[in-house]
Amino acid sequence: MTKHDQARSESQAGSVRHGARQPGAVYYSDDPRDIGWVRENVPCQTACPAGTNIPAYIWAIMDEAPGDSYEINREANVLPGILGRVCSRPCEDECRHGWAGNGDAVNICHLKRAAADLKHSGHRITESLYTPSGKGVAVIGAGPAGVAAAHDLSMLGHDVTIFEREDEPGGMLRYGIPEFRLPRDILTVELHNALRLGVELKTGVGIGNGEGEVSLTDLRRDFDAVLIATGCMAATKLPLKDDPDRQAVENTGNVEYGFDFLFDLHRGAVKTVGKRVAVVGAGFTALDCARVAKRLGAEDITIHIRTTEEYITVTRDEIFDAKRENVNFRGLRTPAALQTDAHGNLESIEFVQNRLGGWREDGRRKAIPIEGSQFVEPCDTVLVAIGQQAVHDFLDTEIELDWGNPVLRDGGMTSLEGVFAAGDYVYGASTIIEAVGHGREIAQGIDTWLMGRQRRKEVVRITEVDGPVRERSFDFIPRQHIPAEPVGKRCQSLTCEVETGFDSDGALEEAKRCYLCNLNYHIEVDNCIFCRACIEVAPKNCIKLVEGVDINEDGTYGELQESGEWNNVGAIWIDNNECIRCGACYYVCPTKCISITRHDLVTRDV
Repeated sequence: MTKHDQARSESQAGSVRHGARQPGAVYYSDDPRDIGWVRENVPCQTACPAGTNIPAYIWAIMDEAPGDSYEINREANVLPGILGRVCSRPCEDECRHGWAGNGDAVNICHLKRAAADLKHSGHRITESLYTPSGKGVAVIGAGPAGVAAAHDLSMLGHDVTIFEREDEPGGMLRYGIPEFRLPRDILTVELHNALRLGVELKTGVGIGNGEGEVSLTDLRRDFDAVLIATGCMAATKLPLKDDPDRQAVENTGNVEYGFDFLFDLHRGAVKTVGKRVAVVGAGFTALDCARVAKRLGAEDITIHIRTTEEYITVTRDEIFDAKRENVNFRGLRTPAALQTDAHGNLESIEFVQNRLGGWREDGRRKAIPIEGSQFVEPCDTVLVAIGQQAVHDFLDTEIELDWGNPVLRDGGMTSLEGVFAAGDYVYGASTIIEAVGHGREIAQGIDTWLMGRQRRKEVVRITEVDGPVRERSFDFIPRQHIPAEPVGKRCQSLTCEVETGFDSDGALEEAKRCYLCNLNYHIEVDNCIFCRACIEVAPKNCIKLVEGVDINEDGTYGELQESGEWNNVGAIWIDNNECIRCGACYYVCPTKCISITRHDLVTRDV
């Protein structure tokens, strides 16, 4: 086959897969080229650990249908109102609108929240339910991974019981995240909606070997499958010099691990801090501790980090809000010792100065201590938030571990038959959206194992679109920033929500900015007369002369083989990786050979 024929055949294959051009017609495809196209050309959805169909729910907001947007969110992420507030937003890092020359990324996270906030008060949640399977599943832990898995398993017809040691469900959502970031009424409603399909929730029930606790052996006997989703329930110990047992934090007054500090606070304990508060750490928990300290009356709050602010693994908005609340950041320092006065009271922290080194395997920079660079920072309270880790001592039966993490087989099963694991318990402290995504993934594995076959699979739903839905002018709308309460008001209370959310006008303006990357602009080669009109009106280098298209080993499209010589051109091809869906080519084409289809990754019955 010549390169010219290859380009033509690939274009025709695309037309065949899409079916005859019937506006509004819907087709389903499991062709690797279609699935690969979505993964390549919808980078925000690919970056989302839960696989949320971001362009689709933003499109619904453009159509002023927040209820539909909310339901599209719930298809992949059962907690939209929660994650619209506290998601780590990996999607925004990959948003095509944020690429060089395209402006700022779309405010994807807050549009998710807008869908939840702006839906009608009488909105009706819709879900496809399976008939009862007669199978029972025990879920240990009512955090985001456990709740997401329980929701899907109950939707699939299984009888699900969640065992939660705390008095209320939510895990880190309820006990780790301050209420000024996540209002508890929103949390309660979202958890209820996720568990309302018949999930039995048993709170105040510990899993373990102690008196009054339920053992893993009992659960394996009473249920067909067990899912461990306990997360990371122990603070990572702070290494200090002359402290081989790492007990200095527990043995020094006014020093506490941030994880325990927040959990105790949200259990109802009265917490106090001094005027000068030092927070050690660089994640969400560290920032939450600092901002809580501000609301508890601290006057001088500093977050001390090993590298620099540039490498903090939180959103830029969180850093900005903390700074607005007068939280200071000091980088390139590692704690070496806690110093006390003659009476044993905390007086200061001794630090070692660092310099930046190379890159670690996890993508972070190394912090290299500088010999002889010790210095002291006075403080009244120290909160240590350098991470959390999973614990396994509650299990009465050992499971196979690899560096402290359970080893998972196909479908998420551990070394114990019928016992699965999900979320932070498996991979260590991560993000809420990662926990939700992994919980749903393992729920599919549990269902396949229980039923003896795969019952659902991922396909691409292809819908013919009548014409362009974006306007070129939308590309010049600036990013809409989320409204927030004034600093003076927000810092007076632990319960005053900082961000107030978009109103309908703000949400609509921000939604317009989305490129709607799930729209596939496609030139039908047989109808193309090679007039180049589309190339001349294209605002970007998105329409190209090609000799052919590479096909990867997995069947997906590879690189375009561009050509500047007409005798080698096999097709004029729209590079959807560069296309901003403005529709200029569609309107100018004299033969109407450009079609538009909407591609959505969905799950269907096998």
